[in-house]
Amino acid sequence: QGQFVESGGGLVQPGGSLRLSCAASGFTLEKYAITWFRQAPGKEREGVSYIGPNDGVTYYADNVQGRFSISRDNAKNTVYLQMNNLKPEDTAEYYCGAANYYLTRNSWLYTKNYKYWGRGTQVTVST
Repeated sequence: QGQFVESGGGLVQPGGSLRLSCAASGFTLEKYAITWFRQAPGKEREGVSYIGPNDGVTYYADNVQGRFSISRDNAKNTVYLQMNNLKPEDTAEYYCGAANYYLTRNSWLYTKNYKYWGRGTQVTVST
């Protein structure tokens, strides 16, 4: 059974940076499209950023475009999310999801398309 372990979350001041990691086990990451999602208390889980399995395609939510960057290291079976210029509204639990097929500009946002999930890492942006 495949699973993820997310790490790198923490408390950071507005304007600061964090780098999240998502390490996969039980499956070969390079065959999967990976998306970072986040969920704030009382809100639905929302897509943050997507990276395709081997085509270099990336998507970003409008509210993180230009601040966040997704990347993958298939040799390490790990996906990263570099988050810069963090804002209080970025505060949430961040999760990885893996889909075993390519997703489109619209379909990457839907949680039903993902087969494996991690347990999340908390990001808090506050003074």
